[in-house]
Formats: sequence, C-alpha cells, structure tokens
Amino acid sequence: MTIPQIKLNDGTSIPQFGLGLWQVPPADTERVVSEALELGYRHLDTAQMYGNEQGTGAAIATSGLDRADVYVTTKLNNNRHEPAAAKESLKVSLEKLGLDRVDLFLIHWPLPTRYDGDFVSTWEALVELREEGLATSIGVSNFQPAHLDVIIERTGVVPAANQVEIHPYFANEDVRAASRRHDVAVEAWSPLGQGGGELDDPVVTRIASDHGKTPAQVLLRWALDRGDIVFPKSLRRERLAENLDVFDFGLTDDEVASLAALDKGEAGRQGPNPDTFDWIPS
Repeated sequence: MTIPQIKLNDGTSIPQFGLGLWQVPPADTERVVSEALELGYRHLDTAQMYGNEQGTGAAIATSGLDRADVYVTTKLNNNRHEPAAAKESLKVSLEKLGLDRVDLFLIHWPLPTRYDGDFVSTWEALVELREEGLATSIGVSNFQPAHLDVIIERTGVVPAANQVEIHPYFANEDVRAASRRHDVAVEAWSPLGQGGGELDDPVVTRIASDHGKTPAQVLLRWALDRGDIVFPKSLRRERLAENLDVFDFGLTDDEVASLAALDKGEAGRQGPNPDTFDWIPS
C-alpha cells in the first residue's frame, strides 16, 4: 500500500491520508499514534488546542522511523493570535513534540470577531516562523473565501493548505472552490461527519455493500477521489487499520453523483461556523 502524496504550492508534499488527533485523550495519544505508525500511517494531525502534542512526540521518538518519513501538523490555539504569542506558542509545541520543526503549522480558526478582526498579523507571524525554519509549510484552518482573500491580498503569501469541515452532508463547495482558485490544498476534517447520520444513510450503506466495504471506508474514498486530504481518528487499532484500507477500490461516476446529491448546504454543517466562532480557552 502506497499512500498518495499531494503537492503543495510551496513545492513540498503531504500524504493524502493521515491520523487525526482531535478528541484523542492525552493519556491514550502515545499508544494510538504508535499503533498508527506501526500500521503504516505517516501523517499526524494534532493541535495546541487538543492537548496531546506531547504524546504525539513521544510516539514519534520511539517509532524508529526517520523524522523525514513522518509528516506532522499542529495548529495555533485561539488564545495565541497576537504575533509574539503565536511565535512563542510554536516553540512550546516543538518542545512538546520533541522536534526542531513541524511540517505544517496552521492558524486553527480565523476568529473574525476577536482581536479587532485582525488575523492578517497572525498570518504574518506564521510567515516569519516559516522563514526561521520552525515550520516547513504554513496554512490555515476553517478560513472562509473572504478570509483567504484578505490574507493573500494583504501579504502576498498564499497558504499551503486550508483545513475545513467537509463530508457528504456538508460538501463545503464554496470554500473548496476558493481554496483551489488560490492553489491552496484542501484538507477535510470530520470526513465521516460528527454523528450527523452519514454512516447510516441508505445511499452510503448501499454503496458500501456493493463494494464489500464499510460506510466509513466509502466516505473516505469519496473524499480522496475528490482530491481532498483526510485524517480520520480512532482510538482502536482495528478501526485504524480499517480506515487505512481504502486504496483497493474506487467509486463509479453514478456513486459519486449519488453521494454529491446528499449535500445539504449550510444546513448540513455540524461544526462551528467560522464566521461567528469566537471561543477562546481561558
């Protein structure tokens, strides 16, 4: 099994499939990441907000893998948007991860109603971190089309990736189109939804039955076929293996059309709306 690589606009590449660490308890992180690496995962997606960078780093350190073979993403916490705080926060993350750089550092949320609406200076801080070599690539998460336009117009620096909510009930096509217009790679978080019903949807279960696959595998294959980068999470080794077993089948044009028809637009969004989300941890 070879995991495809997606070429980013800065000339680097990212594995199209990885392990998401959202809601993975810190106490379980080292075990989960170690098992994933044993199974063949080579892309780890964590965040300062998740509180599990240390366990992620511990698993990398004991894996026996070369650093160049493991792609690591982390994300800026919402309470660290001031430029000086953003820079210092990455240094803290690197200490927790036991690394001298991350492969990709993202602004986790734009927070347009906080910090006087200024996420441009935060983006400029990430540009400086890249120039210092502390992050190989930089990008954003949950940025709407207008947010992307602002940082690119103001700084001239295009994010390498935009990590946003995407699943069949919420295909988020406007954001995908805006990202691709700027040559920004699209990363799909919650590709299986968040309990919104996709895994039990008759369209999904029928396609899964026709291929001898699980509904989760069908949703992951759908995202991969669209060219999105995915990183499902699980605490169970057998599910980690199952999620990774998606490279031996493809969807027909009719199946893709059936899944596309499930899109509910904004009504299908299951996570926060980036235009209004303003949570800052204490």
